[in-house]
Amino acid sequence: MSHVMNTYARLPVTFSHGLGCRIFDCAGREYLDALSGIAVSTLGHAHPKLVATIAAQAGRLLHTSNLYRIGEQEQLADKLCELSGMREVFFGNSGCEANEAAIKLARFYGHKQGIELPTIIVMEKAFHGRTLATLSATGNRKAQAGFEPLVSGFVRVPYGDLEAIRSIAEHNKNIVAVMLEILQGEGGIHLVDPAYYRGVREFCDSQGWLMICDEVQCGMGRTGKWFGYQQVGVNPDIATLAKGLGSGVPIGACLAGGRAAGLFGPGNHGSTFGGNPLACAAALTTIQVMEEDGLLDNAARVGALIRQLFGEALAGVKGVREIRGQGLMIGIELDRPCGELVSKALAAGLLINVTADSVIRLLPSLIFSDSDARELVARTAPLIREFLAA
Repeated sequence: MSHVMNTYARLPVTFSHGLGCRIFDCAGREYLDALSGIAVSTLGHAHPKLVATIAAQAGRLLHTSNLYRIGEQEQLADKLCELSGMREVFFGNSGCEANEAAIKLARFYGHKQGIELPTIIVMEKAFHGRTLATLSATGNRKAQAGFEPLVSGFVRVPYGDLEAIRSIAEHNKNIVAVMLEILQGEGGIHLVDPAYYRGVREFCDSQGWLMICDEVQCGMGRTGKWFGYQQVGVNPDIATLAKGLGSGVPIGACLAGGRAAGLFGPGNHGSTFGGNPLACAAALTTIQVMEEDGLLDNAARVGALIRQLFGEALAGVKGVREIRGQGLMIGIELDRPCGELVSKALAAGLLINVTADSVIRLLPSLIFSDSDARELVARTAPLIREFLAA
């Protein structure tokens, strides 16, 4: 009997090692990994440059705390600001920590404007984390159930509905920010018209609000650009990162610019482990490899190929509602719950995921090749057809 707390419905497999886009279980069986640790393993498994960086850094210095300057942290902050157009970065250890920092930053901003009850507009079907504040911002009642009372200070609107945001502004004078994912991940791989995001940006400017983009899943090149907001032509005041930033080494980041820059001072926020030398070294190498190997272009091209091939393989199949996504963030929506496909795929040597009950979610590493893409579709499409025919 395992003493690990039962917080996951874990699949009956344990992995021993991986190489590139392949991962192997303890019996030596090989799997094609189209999930990459839920959008985490940007460089796949056991990338030689990342392995060398981690080993070398571990041999020098793992941790000092943020009581002191950390060279790797400063280098990473400089690089992220160069890539993002932001001005400063706070480092934590996860996506929910990055989003907690964003929520605190927005509230702090509101209080400085004389607003006693700062309120953030959030989206239906959003997912921002499982701490109490990020869970409260999340638009998933199933995830929230049993953890009430939730944190106040959030107002929810339908994703993609700019008029709903404008309507709230007429009646609620406590709004300080709008928080959204450019491409909703857990909610089912949802992307709306780019004009919506530009409308949100313009309206936030007109109201003096902050625009917060949760880039935890869609950031770090997954859509084919460094950040999802760069795909739709906006610049937020706050952006959050985690998942793919360290290629498997835990790290989160809250980036601030515009009206959000320069707000926090010493004592306003903190993290014991956040931005330690090991995590930042891993992130710096991840970015370096992404630049040297052209992985943003690869994500855009291979992702488009996967969607095209699935479109061809599933054309006319009754029960397939939509194939959508951007870059290597892909959803195949069916007309019924399809969670059982995860175990069927595992048995077939594939790692995939199902989210929002009926959306097959594919999040391959950014090193996925054309041949990997063709293999993924050739092996997954028959499972989908068989499932829908049952």
